[in-house]
Amino acid sequence: METRILKVPLAGKEDSALGRWASTDADGRPNLESWEVTETDDNDAVLSPLREAAHLLRTTAVPVAFPTETVYGLGADATRSDAVKGIYSAKGRPSDNPLIVHVSDLSMLRGLLSPATAAAATTKTKPTNPSSLNQDQNGEQAEKDDDDDDPIPANYRPLIRRFWPGPLTILLPLPSPSPLAPEVTASQPAFGVRMPASALARSLIALTGKPLAAPSANASTRPSPTAAWHVAEDLRGRVQLVLDGGSCDVGVESTVVDGLCSPPAVLRPGGVGIEALRSCEGWEGVVKAYADHHHAGEDGDGKKGAAPRAPGMKYKHYSPRAKVVLFEAGGGERRSSGSGSGSGVEVGDVTKAAGGAVGFIRTGGWDVAGGLRHSGLRDTLLANGGEEEEGNMGFVVREGALLLVNDDGEESSQKLLDVDLGRDVKGVAHGLFGALRELDRLGADVIFVEGVSDGDDMSAAVMNRLRKAASEIRA
Repeated sequence: METRILKVPLAGKEDSALGRWASTDADGRPNLESWEVTETDDNDAVLSPLREAAHLLRTTAVPVAFPTETVYGLGADATRSDAVKGIYSAKGRPSDNPLIVHVSDLSMLRGLLSPATAAAATTKTKPTNPSSLNQDQNGEQAEKDDDDDDPIPANYRPLIRRFWPGPLTILLPLPSPSPLAPEVTASQPAFGVRMPASALARSLIALTGKPLAAPSANASTRPSPTAAWHVAEDLRGRVQLVLDGGSCDVGVESTVVDGLCSPPAVLRPGGVGIEALRSCEGWEGVVKAYADHHHAGEDGDGKKGAAPRAPGMKYKHYSPRAKVVLFEAGGGERRSSGSGSGSGVEVGDVTKAAGGAVGFIRTGGWDVAGGLRHSGLRDTLLANGGEEEEGNMGFVVREGALLLVNDDGEESSQKLLDVDLGRDVKGVAHGLFGALRELDRLGADVIFVEGVSDGDDMSAAVMNRLRKAASEIRA
């Protein structure tokens, strides 16, 4: 199968070139009930690749890759078993690992929860939207009745109002009968759903006319893709089409929350932090229900063989081909460059590598090469874009030589690959998967990674991904 990459010409374009919200609420915020794609001569070039992708999604069982604000997704019609099975086949994904459903608007979500209610909602003069539920209702019985009829659980409305569209997935009860293909939920009684912030993703879903099941568009266990060429690297020959919308803004997957249990729980850390969740009414007591086990076969509670409630809870993920050695929160005391132990990485660690390149991913505390002696550093071009791509990916790879002396006093050198992602955790998240892939491509046999402080926001998501990618973790 030939895999084509179609560039979506978004440079300088506003979201309105892709679509628009049909109405706004009284407070001026978009009403999330209906996302509309209006096709004109002015936006034909932008929408043409999306129309082609939507046609494939409607008429074939081969998934299509597309960008979201988090990572690239591998999408298929979530209501058709043959299409959803195509995702598992293309990725080599275990069949008990559930998928997240992506919707373009709340009308589509209500159609999944209660088709009868969704049909009735189209006759109302004022659609119910969680973004207006915090406003003074003035005792109007009609609006109260609308709220009572809403199939979206009330405890999720504060989250939807604040974080949608965006990198937050909520767990909802699976209706019976359900319009979703059974393969989406992997036999779980609930399904995860989100509304992406990416106008491109919402417009593709709207043009398809169906919700899209869409895990990350990588081969199973590989680092998640944040650029179109990452998708092609993993899935060439397994998918027909990759929509290229540039580099993803967030760089790690969505936060997954379960509001069906008490207290509500975060099942997977991601683009929305736990403290932000706790600031929402009814979510003040939200707890962590994920564990950063990097051993395959453990779920989020560390139980062997249990079916995961959400993606990313059970299997090893995000791993490059190289061995990854993670130093928790930087690996302790940092010393000046040249000391030989500026990161906790020792010469002996490097000489045990299999003779190839040695990679370092730094997050603001380590010196170049973890403080080990080095020479000849120079910038190297990233794959599929060179210097222009470097700016989009948020990092630069520097190549040089590590200067080593073993216990017998023998001198040697090895190829050095060094990436500094900076201290800003959002920048670390944005560049992390791309950096792992790029060091892999450049031949690293081992990658030493400086962790970040394991806080409650984006840093938790970064460390969760790194622990699942790591072959070895050091305190």
